[in-house]
Amino acid sequence: MDSIDLKILALLQNDATLSIATIGEKVGLSQTPCWKRIQRLEADGVIDRRVAVLDPVKLGLGLTVFVSIETSDHSRDWLERFASTVSAMPEVLEFYRMAGDVDYMLRVVVADMQAYDTFYKQLIATLPLKNVTSRFAMEKVKSTTALPLPSAPTNGRFIPTLSVVAGE
Repeated sequence: MDSIDLKILALLQNDATLSIATIGEKVGLSQTPCWKRIQRLEADGVIDRRVAVLDPVKLGLGLTVFVSIETSDHSRDWLERFASTVSAMPEVLEFYRMAGDVDYMLRVVVADMQAYDTFYKQLIATLPLKNVTSRFAMEKVKSTTALPLPSAPTNGRFIPTLSVVAGE
């Protein structure tokens, strides 16, 4: 991956609806080489997918809950059943197996407290859980889908870009 690939990725992370002509113009390529680079990035799995990011509040999904789960069972069979069940729940947007004092972390989006209570009851009925802790988001301060991309390669290595916020 070179600096042009990184520029293409930065543009697509910000707006995946840009035309190939616009992207090519912004990175200094004609349409065909630009399109071939994007196809290669997709084939290599660097570009996982292109999606529309929706506003949950405008869709009536105003409650975000971070759910910490502890379990006493760490067997492969339990994990497979738990992962399969939780992954099928549409309210769960993110699902992580964690290191530390919490075994799993979920990010759940629902309409309101009543909808979360319904979800919670369904969750605890799936498999035995040791502890479930819910943390309710009061305000979204930052939300992005854009990954921090490295800058241009230096001596064959990518150097991560850092952003500095005023006052820090």
